[in-house]
Amino acid sequence: MTEINEILNFKLFSFNNYSFKLNMLFLIIVILLITKFILWIIKKVVKRKIEKSEHERGDYLAIYKLIKYFIWVIAIGFMFEVANLKLTVLLAGSAALLVGVGMGLQQTFNDIISGVILLTEGTTKVEDILEIENDIVVVQSIGLRTSKVINRDDIVIIVPNSLITTSKVVNWSHQSNTTRFRINVGVAYGSDVDLVIKILEESAKTNKEVSKDKNVKAIFTDFGNSSLDFQLMFYSENNFRIEITKSEIRKTINKKFNENNIKIPFPQMDVHMKT
Repeated sequence: MTEINEILNFKLFSFNNYSFKLNMLFLIIVILLITKFILWIIKKVVKRKIEKSEHERGDYLAIYKLIKYFIWVIAIGFMFEVANLKLTVLLAGSAALLVGVGMGLQQTFNDIISGVILLTEGTTKVEDILEIENDIVVVQSIGLRTSKVINRDDIVIIVPNSLITTSKVVNWSHQSNTTRFRINVGVAYGSDVDLVIKILEESAKTNKEVSKDKNVKAIFTDFGNSSLDFQLMFYSENNFRIEITKSEIRKTINKKFNENNIKIPFPQMDVHMKT
């Protein structure tokens, strides 16, 4: 027993009046292992919850992130206590340095606070579709300082959390999985308006990406300079790749217009010459 105590009290290094012993290292490793084990159990529970309720995936991941950060803060506090390092003494001794670092890392702290807001507020979650600075992206993960998103070109973008909390951000999937989209089209003067509306609505309804639960509507919007203007409105769950869906609908519209001899005019101007 005496030999074990001697081994555990063996000084690994000393600095002034401070000594770091082998038993301190052993306890720190134990705290790390216990922390990892607790987080592993929590992650398993969260994973099961997500499998049962996929639509609440973002909520569960946000809760897991907060719990993870909280547990690590407690674990690090225990490590300092085990190593006989007093946080108050360290902070007091390095107050001037912390002020300088704080000034330099002001934006970083802003991003971290924004990360906490995102994780707790719930307005933005993992797998949400956002419109940030005219770019459509899907949220892949929300970290404490930055969030990882992917755009329609499959490019991963690292976004500072403060950009999401302080800028105008459109969340396409916050309230519903379906979003309404529009396609504008003009036809030549003299075209059958009712037939045009019928063709537009049928073109959308035949597309598999268009929601069958919500109404498809085409309206006659205006008398343009060179055309009769119409707008086709439809709902779809394919928010992220909606431009492909729109392209397919436009192809169908163009085909049906050709079959019914409906012309899409190009801008033109008549010039009358006086002699």
